[in-house]
Amino acid sequence: MLTSDTCLAEWMGREALAEAMIPVIGRLYRENNVVTTIHGRSLVNQSTTSILKAHRFARRISKEELLLEETAPLVNALAQLQLGPATVDIARLNQKFKDKRTGTSVEKFLRAELAGVAGRRGGGAGGSTDVVLYGFGRIGRLLTRLLVEQAGGGHGLRLRAVVVRKGAENDLTKRASLLRRDSVHGPFEGSIKVDHEAKTITANGVRIQVIYSDNPATVDYTAYGIRDALIVDNTGRWRDPEGLSQHLLSQGAARVLLTAPGKGGLKNIVHGINHRDVNNDDTIVTAASCTTNAITPILQAINDKYGIVHGHVETVHSFTNDQNLIDNFHQGNRRGRSAALNMVITETGAARAVAKALPELQGKLTGSAIRVPTPDVSMAILNLNLERGTTKDDVNTYLRGMALHSDLRQQIDYIDSPDVVSTDFVGSRHTGIVDGLATISNGKNLVLYVWYDNEFGYSCQVIRVMEVMAGVHRPSYPVANMVEEALSVLAATGS
Repeated sequence: MLTSDTCLAEWMGREALAEAMIPVIGRLYRENNVVTTIHGRSLVNQSTTSILKAHRFARRISKEELLLEETAPLVNALAQLQLGPATVDIARLNQKFKDKRTGTSVEKFLRAELAGVAGRRGGGAGGSTDVVLYGFGRIGRLLTRLLVEQAGGGHGLRLRAVVVRKGAENDLTKRASLLRRDSVHGPFEGSIKVDHEAKTITANGVRIQVIYSDNPATVDYTAYGIRDALIVDNTGRWRDPEGLSQHLLSQGAARVLLTAPGKGGLKNIVHGINHRDVNNDDTIVTAASCTTNAITPILQAINDKYGIVHGHVETVHSFTNDQNLIDNFHQGNRRGRSAALNMVITETGAARAVAKALPELQGKLTGSAIRVPTPDVSMAILNLNLERGTTKDDVNTYLRGMALHSDLRQQIDYIDSPDVVSTDFVGSRHTGIVDGLATISNGKNLVLYVWYDNEFGYSCQVIRVMEVMAGVHRPSYPVANMVEEALSVLAATGS
């Protein structure tokens, strides 16, 4: 029987194992550009408690807590393999190792599973691409946090500058303060220093040049040592090829990504769905909208299995900076009314935009939106008519499997807690989280409730598109095998 003393001793023992893993995880990241995860949750730059929580989180998949006594040897063995750049899920590797039961050593097993990157340190996706953020608003600052978080040893996406219009004499201090503190997403994890003379903000060692300009065509990035840069326009001011191509007139700029739906035939990319459509000739690409990113992966999953005849998407969306805090003039209908006091019916192009990523749904979806008085996290209600009928249990089991084992597991998440509310999804790195308990299925009529962090989850999708455009996307291991892993989960849960 457990006592207070034995519980505390057990906890301290697990703490010691987690503490020992931290420097190994750090070296893998800095020296090999390897990100270690537990079912998609990154362990890089995490505290001892966060690593313990990630192991506890594994119960959602296997119904058993992931043991540090099993994962610690895996991590130590990974450090000996001279790995090339990769994302490695140690929870899934551990389950696969236990399922094989062949008596093979951990090292031999890992060499076989990671054959594509074992012994390839310094190769593959280890290059770097200069990144410039044009605009430093809600999305710009979250992208900064994410880029700083994954800076590692200077591989991959390398944030070099942000471009803004000067707003005040103490502009630099104010912008650094907004990066340091966020009312929704909390404080910045790390240190931030400002150099007024050089006009730079240094965040966790990443030196960011602040460039003041109101003309995207006249910035000389090469004057700051920036070349062949990926310009990420998060202002939303220009959305067509003519406007966005102004960026390419600046010296040192090579490609442009818009963090909003594009117009005029630009490719609207939803990572996980059509990111493979991006090629070297695409100098201007858009990352679509937060809502389009939230619903498209789930719609594809449903369409692939059940077929969608038609459907309606109702978005319950947090207010945005475009709305007024109190009643005042606004060009848009109803958006002039106080965002903090009202639910506001407004338009959305998200349902139509889905077809740009999923042409098979062209003309099958309608959509509308209601802005509500919350600062972040939204919900999409998918009311779908299907070709093939299903049940609530069947569709939930299918979507849970997609969230855990498919190629869309970065995009789709699943939860069946009876007590979750919108704030529980602040900071989610998935684009859409299916609320399984809210699912309604009546034969060929299906209603799904999908939560999404319209700021942070969307920013994670933008980063993924940036990696594709820059050619620095890390391969993921172990390679997804939905059928094999689903059977493993069913066996583990006794289903």
